[in-house]
Amino acid sequence: MSGFDTRWLDLRERADHAARDGALLRAAAAYLAAGGEAPLAVDLGSGTGSTLRAFGSLAEAARWRLVDNDPRLLEAAASRLSGFGAVERVEADLTRLSASEIEGARLVTASALFDLASRSFVEELAALLAERRVALYAALNYDGAMRWDPPLPADDEVVAAFNRHQTGDKGFGPALGYGATEALREAFARQGFEVRLARSPWRLGPGDEALHALFLEGVVAAVAETGAVEPARLADWAARRRAAGPFCEVGHWDVLALPR
Repeated sequence: MSGFDTRWLDLRERADHAARDGALLRAAAAYLAAGGEAPLAVDLGSGTGSTLRAFGSLAEAARWRLVDNDPRLLEAAASRLSGFGAVERVEADLTRLSASEIEGARLVTASALFDLASRSFVEELAALLAERRVALYAALNYDGAMRWDPPLPADDEVVAAFNRHQTGDKGFGPALGYGATEALREAFARQGFEVRLARSPWRLGPGDEALHALFLEGVVAAVAETGAVEPARLADWAARRRAAGPFCEVGHWDVLALPR
């Protein structure tokens, strides 16, 4: 699993925080806080610590362990989390997650991770957390939907190609892509968890121009790799999308799985 650029993570943070379902976030924070003095949350694929910042004062008494395979992002997290108390950073291969990374946790969190992961990874994680009665809060799982205003004739073709690309190997094996939310629901329900779902779409508009431009760049690169859209048609679509502005909705779901 390769790391992400800090510029991309920094640009998307505002949209991510706005998209998260507030009720599910508060429920996750309440479950964490009920764990007694200084409960531990473990954030998988933590990047620069955006999930911790999303919790903010909701989990001010908690300890956090940030787990990522990219030491550059963990280092960047240190400078962005100076006011957040007890934060431990752990470099680990997320594709070979072990019990040691979640040792002592009451809550495991992850954001925009599971659409990159495989079904076997999700099932193994569910079994691991069930054995230890640890909850999961998984936010911003892509659901395959992108809608722009105004629409263009090639939108559906481009999104279909992008979604096909998302199910390729991202380091974990065949990725779940837009099927991540359902895979999480099934795997954790099978392990006896109470599973709650809530929509958390990105809604981009004025002020999101830089994020939208970088997002478009990623979409075009992924679609080009599939070869499913003729290059000239793809280039024309991208140019018209850039000219039309950042008015876009990208579907995501948040998942909270609580031990019964």
